[in-house]
Amino acid sequence: MGNAMAGQTAASGVQVIRPRDENEVRDAIAWAACEKTPLDIRGFGTKSSIGRIMQTGYTLDLSDLSGITLYEPEELVLSVGAGTPVQEIEQALAANGQELAFEPMDYGPLLRLSEQAEQAEKTLEKGTVGGLIGANLSGPRRIKAGAARDFILGMRAVTGRADIIKSGGRVVKNVTGYDLPRGLTGSWGTLAVASEITLKVLPAAEMVATLVLSGLDDGAATQAMALAMNSEMDVSAAAHLPESVRARFVEGHLPQGAATILRLEGFDISVKARLHRLQDLFMHIPHREVLDDALSRRLWREVRDVKCFADGTQRFVWRVSLAPSAGHQLVAALRLQTGVDAFYDWQGGLVWLRMEADHEAELIRRMVRDLGGGHATLVRADQATRQSVPVFEPQPPALAALAARLKHEFDPYGILNPGRMTAAS
Repeated sequence: MGNAMAGQTAASGVQVIRPRDENEVRDAIAWAACEKTPLDIRGFGTKSSIGRIMQTGYTLDLSDLSGITLYEPEELVLSVGAGTPVQEIEQALAANGQELAFEPMDYGPLLRLSEQAEQAEKTLEKGTVGGLIGANLSGPRRIKAGAARDFILGMRAVTGRADIIKSGGRVVKNVTGYDLPRGLTGSWGTLAVASEITLKVLPAAEMVATLVLSGLDDGAATQAMALAMNSEMDVSAAAHLPESVRARFVEGHLPQGAATILRLEGFDISVKARLHRLQDLFMHIPHREVLDDALSRRLWREVRDVKCFADGTQRFVWRVSLAPSAGHQLVAALRLQTGVDAFYDWQGGLVWLRMEADHEAELIRRMVRDLGGGHATLVRADQATRQSVPVFEPQPPALAALAARLKHEFDPYGILNPGRMTAAS
């Protein structure tokens, strides 16, 4: 390992390796594989507290692999180094009236402890694109546009064998090996280390409006969201904020009671026409209100980033995905047995839970299975809990065996984020 990469020792005592390009990433991984030395793969570390506790002697810091290497707005294509800040990408896209259509969430506020908040407000770091892809992030538009993996055109990466791999291309029709980037997306750095990522971007909406339906209980809200999403009004997001959390969004600008929120996006004239028809669809609900563009954009950012649970603590927070019709049933069943606060995104299919006391992992996962299956991820917890409770949804034996074989093929020496997802990973 070259001296140029050695970097410095972090406050925790862990040695930091900071490669400056893809070749230095390969050299660092080759050295780690030869020495059987596990590496903690990270950019800004905004999601480092998600997953099991890893025992690593070195951190592979990718923040120097930063910068936009290709941006062709007319072709809707963007290539960036894996360490590029998401905020820098969003600013470049916004200057051209474009966006990441999967609107990746920022985990920073939710995971940040109170003593870290002031510094974070100053840096405004939302993480890197490599971390975004590693976690397969998405926001409220997921039900319409898809997640991060659906927008990857190509990727360059270094495996745990120190092999540089390239898959995909810069246009959809030239994507040899297209499934490889999709497979690496959401692997939390346990299979390979991305060095460059090519994404499809889309035009940003000219106007955003939100229809707020007030006073619905969770079950009625689920039916209303389904009606809206199945309509021809092209609703881009649907969420339900029970009364217990409603006041924590947009500083109380929402009307009293529970709020069921439906988002419309597009050209000004189109949004206004669809909004009128959407209001007609819910004429039977007496309490309706429309939020303007500025307030709508702010509200959906806060829904995306789970602002209502960003309280600077380590109180247990779960992210549960299941059938949209089952989300409110899960919360109702949980409330009969334990203290829990909740709100719903993705038409009710994404449920955010904040537990009042214990993590309740076994109870939550049993109830999810009983409701037809899904995934429950323990997003926020103290270190002791993260080490003793499966953070990610346990896989069935056959799938776990397949995942283990895949891990062995990509990282036979077990040096990339070992143990982050499971004890065996």
